[in-house]
Amino acid sequence: MGRSGRELHLPVLLRLRRRFPDLFSASPPLGYDTGPAGGQDDGPEIETVGSLAAARLRLDPAATLVHVCTPPGERAGVLAALGELGFVNVLVEKPLAETAEALAELAAVREKYGLRMAVVAPWLHSTLTDRLADLVESGRFGPLRHIGIRQHKPRIHRTLNSAGHQTAFDVEPPHAVGVALRLAGDADVTGAALTDVDVGGRRVPGMGGAELTLRHHSGVVSRLECDLTSPLRERRIELDFASGRAVGHYPVGSEDHYAHLSAGPVDGPPAESVFPDLALDACLLDTYRHLAGDDPDDAVLDAQVRRQMQVVRLLDAAKHMSGSRTEARDAG
Repeated sequence: MGRSGRELHLPVLLRLRRRFPDLFSASPPLGYDTGPAGGQDDGPEIETVGSLAAARLRLDPAATLVHVCTPPGERAGVLAALGELGFVNVLVEKPLAETAEALAELAAVREKYGLRMAVVAPWLHSTLTDRLADLVESGRFGPLRHIGIRQHKPRIHRTLNSAGHQTAFDVEPPHAVGVALRLAGDADVTGAALTDVDVGGRRVPGMGGAELTLRHHSGVVSRLECDLTSPLRERRIELDFASGRAVGHYPVGSEDHYAHLSAGPVDGPPAESVFPDLALDACLLDTYRHLAGDDPDDAVLDAQVRRQMQVVRLLDAAKHMSGSRTEARDAG
């Protein structure tokens, strides 16, 4: 479970169950925590169990979707344990893995147990992303030239008190890289850098922020910036076209689910719009619909997983370029 399971997945799951009762079991979902917090969430909305084996005794694996919200370094082991128990439908938090080697291990586990896998990628289910993709595909403002994405959020406390992520590349950039690939196609890393958190005499290497430049095979260049020490929250995307520009803002928290989009020609006023964007709801609902029924759409899920695997490979290349992979090996 962890923070993402308790604070993100569970509220959305309960909200969707109220809206789509035929898609979900009426029984409370079961939760299992690999850390010491197991058992604290028992109540009418969720029931915790002491082990995966205990959950298996209560559930039909063919009719169960397992949300895997562990840190990426623990994924392959958890997925293997689920496979051994007969669970096959899994929704895995991003990023799929921290390194290309870990990704290969996870892929082997997926193949061995025949896991039907989806990845939590809300930005790829976002209404804002859909509207930006429509602008690109329509050619309304000419060819896309450049993508800029800024992901700023205050995360110092969590960084100092949790070792769930090894570098800032694994926190927010997986969202941005996935969107850049959708809008501009496959890419190669041409630049990457990390900064540290250094507060009150405590230093955490590589967790202050990340910068990443991608050159897409289509000719588009993407520049991604992530600041995890920022006092402000911002999730901003800018698209520069041959004859126009679009600026979008993704929702920055659960307290407000509205996105903003400004788009127009270079020589005229932009059109402004504000609209609901419950991206995580859409992501989970889409996953459950693809996995439910007698004829699940595995082709769609496989395409989504392949894209997320490419995200991991690009971020792994960025870690090599920034030197963080070497630092991690030296520290180990």
